[in-house]
Amino acid sequence: MGRRRRARVLLAALVVLSACAALLAQRAHAAAGTPLDGYLDDLKTLRASFLQTLADAHGREIDRATGTLIVSRPGRFSWEIHPQGKSPGAGGAGQLMVCDGKNLWFLDRDLQQVTVKPVDAALSATPVMLLSGSADVRKSFRISAAGERSGLEWVLVEPAAAEGADFRSALFGFAHGELKRMILEDKLGQTATIIFDKVVRNAPVTDAEVTFTPPAGVDVIGTPGK
Repeated sequence: MGRRRRARVLLAALVVLSACAALLAQRAHAAAGTPLDGYLDDLKTLRASFLQTLADAHGREIDRATGTLIVSRPGRFSWEIHPQGKSPGAGGAGQLMVCDGKNLWFLDRDLQQVTVKPVDAALSATPVMLLSGSADVRKSFRISAAGERSGLEWVLVEPAAAEGADFRSALFGFAHGELKRMILEDKLGQTATIIFDKVVRNAPVTDAEVTFTPPAGVDVIGTPGK
């Protein structure tokens, strides 16, 4: 169950991060902005490591993992996550999600299984379609300042319509203009807290880092688009 929760969280996180970047690019001429506006303005690539915890609706921690995130806009990303204390791929543990701009690949090392779908077919009913730039993001999300607490300045992101959204709300926490934390609440009332570390903006990202080839010997479910 832990790997399924992690997969939902990482997909929602990428939805929010990529959608916000697209939204803020479209409203770049707005007179006033939030820390998120300034941070994602002219964002082309993003690279970070992170610690992710997941709590149930009662606040009880039910999962903890670490990972790495690479974003190359528009529409390409890699998000790798594994149990805390284990290196990527160690002992067959962890998951990797890669969007190469055409297909969404999900490798579950625990199951030795790869799932692949064309981006449009896999994501057409969810806000993650914004990764491909095919949606009017100005109608899809609301962004507002959410004050200061715990030494961070917060920005609230909410889907404009509840139906079809992968999350209820997302909070981005900034310190001195740097992204430090993201808190996602899903439809089940579960809360994922993602603490970012070693965040680097607009550093080179190679094609190999945001493409995927199934490892030898794994089961592949689905057919990639051309």
